[in-house]
Amino acid sequence: MLARISAIRRVQRLVVVPARYNSSNSSRTEGSVARSKGFSKKEKAHEDEYVHRHEMELLQKMRAQIEKKKLELDALEKKQAELEKNNKK
Repeated sequence: MLARISAIRRVQRLVVVPARYNSSNSSRTEGSVARSKGFSKKEKAHEDEYVHRHEMELLQKMRAQIEKKKLELDALEKKQAELEKNNKK
């Protein structure tokens, strides 16, 4: 029985592992699509579009805030004018 176990251990040691293929062994490189000019142009176009949309949203928010502040300023100026008018009497 001990002889069979040692024979099995010897057989397991003789197992041959095939060579591992990676990008250096093949003609195709990883990320080749990401490096292509067409992909980078398309990606840049998407990024530019996103940035443009984001900036437009920020501008709209700022314009709304400006309008709100203008209304507040008008209300305060009216209140000031009324107070000055009442103080003159």
